[in-house]
Amino acid sequence: MENIEYFKQYKTINGVFDEMKTDDNVRKHYDSFMSAFQNINSSEMALKDELAKKLFLTQGITFTVYSSGEGIEKIFPFDIYPRIIQAAEWDLIERGIKQRLKALNIFLKDVYHQQFIIKDGIIPAALIYSSPCYLREMMNVDVPFDIYTHISGIDLIRDHDGSYYVLEDNLRTPSGVSYMLENRNISYRLFPNLIPENKVRPVSDYPDLLMKNLLGLGNRHTSRPTVVLLTPGIYNSAYFEHTTLARLMGIELVEGRDLVVDNHKVYMRTTKGLKKVDVIYRRVDDEFLDPLIFRPDSMLGVPGIYHAYRKGNVAIVNAMGNGVADDKAIYAYVPDMIKYYLNEEPILKNVPTYRMENVDEREYTLENLNNMVVKRTNESGGYGMLIGNIATEQELKEFSEEIVKSPRQFIAQPIISLSSAPCYIDGKLQPRRIDLRPFALSGPDGIEIVPGGLTRVALKEGSIVVNSSQGGGSKDTWVVD
Repeated sequence: MENIEYFKQYKTINGVFDEMKTDDNVRKHYDSFMSAFQNINSSEMALKDELAKKLFLTQGITFTVYSSGEGIEKIFPFDIYPRIIQAAEWDLIERGIKQRLKALNIFLKDVYHQQFIIKDGIIPAALIYSSPCYLREMMNVDVPFDIYTHISGIDLIRDHDGSYYVLEDNLRTPSGVSYMLENRNISYRLFPNLIPENKVRPVSDYPDLLMKNLLGLGNRHTSRPTVVLLTPGIYNSAYFEHTTLARLMGIELVEGRDLVVDNHKVYMRTTKGLKKVDVIYRRVDDEFLDPLIFRPDSMLGVPGIYHAYRKGNVAIVNAMGNGVADDKAIYAYVPDMIKYYLNEEPILKNVPTYRMENVDEREYTLENLNNMVVKRTNESGGYGMLIGNIATEQELKEFSEEIVKSPRQFIAQPIISLSSAPCYIDGKLQPRRIDLRPFALSGPDGIEIVPGGLTRVALKEGSIVVNSSQGGGSKDTWVVD
């Protein structure tokens, strides 16, 4: 190992857990890949890096950024050096996510039915009812098989000691799985022999697992259910993902205008007339789903779909109203949910979280704001966030005032150092901060998680923000036996 040029150049970040390197040694699960990596010279690596960019460009692997006020479509940045996870670590992640999702799913059924967790004082009623994502329209609605969280993306990070923490739960319309699949396809093109040699577990069966679950939801009424994917349209930031998943599952990609509700049943307009729809994998947010119930100005949804759903005539994935469970203010209570509903200790830890509605925790946060990450409870994509140690005095002042004015809208967490992983940048390996979003599928047969997920990378040197909208990229994630 001492003679590997790339390894000799690679310098870890002080005080940060590095996925590949400990002191002066390569971690064992990276050893095989590094041994092969040393046989690839710098010019060949540059060609592979350029090939990856061309493949992403020609295949249209994109996302859309709206921060400038215009929808700008960009190629999703991809780092060719994989993130490698050993099987024992993955087993811990898998068990922890399954435990967490069981509790969250029970919580969703509970808050929309008997509300035992409120009556027993585990979570304050005011916190739930003040969530903008709590849908009173879902009260006493029975969902198929009692499954709310059909598709989940659980964001994980590692602290300086290598411990895994859940950063947030994504239970509404989580995105990124198409990039996980495309990243693996690109890796096969770049390193065709290394994937089987390293015994990397496959992720390619994700569309089949998802389709099996969707069909399972529709089998209640017919032996041949019709499944569609409902997209907001071509201007949505994740439209590439919508088209990819529809194609891989062999189902119709539809917009709201393609569907119609008649007698509380949903139909799809086709050239042969109306065709009944049994299952809808929707990528349209709750508030836009039915203009008769939610936002009357929505052009993305289907008038009447809510009542068709409430009567059990169509299954919708994910369930409406899930946002109350991934509200960042509710996140702090997930360990309590696990203990309350499952009578178990959490396998995966939460990041320590300060609740701004608590006076003592709010005062402590305001006194230590320059050492905190402050997040708005219902923002995503890296927006509405303050990182105290790099914020200006003006930003600190503005956030302090907003927290005092509307404490329910914020949580605070200590700045976690986020683990680093080697990335091939400017012809050499450089450490960059990463997180991990595994994707879990809950169906009638239980919870299944494809081994890997989307590793997101903060490509800007020194940054800890991995979101693509904030300059982040991704890399392939290998789970090796």
